Amino acid sequence: MSRTRYSKDWKEIATSIKESCDWRCSRCNRPCLRPGENPQGWSKSQRRVYNLQVHHHNFNPSDNRIENLICLCSACHLYYHQFRRGNISPGQLSLFSEDSCS
Repeated sequence: MSRTRYSKDWKEIATSIKESCDWRCSRCNRPCLRPGENPQGWSKSQRRVYNLQVHHHNFNPSDNRIENLICLCSACHLYYHQFRRGNISPGQLSLFSEDSCS
């Protein structure tokens, strides 16, 4: 998967979507970490579980219409890609953990 499929303003779009859902997963309602939050004593893997990501319903990262975007915690995002046969494999999701693409 190429990052060039995402628009140049993807970070701003994703942050706006995350703010609109109050930093909660739309599938499981898990509260997720906001930028700069780093609970003391949490490992990187614990923080990753509470990482909010923005998912494209149609699996097309260039389609940033509001109705095509949904907030998902990393576990729910993996579920959608694993069982919906999306544009990336479950192993590739780990490449975009934390702040790199979310």
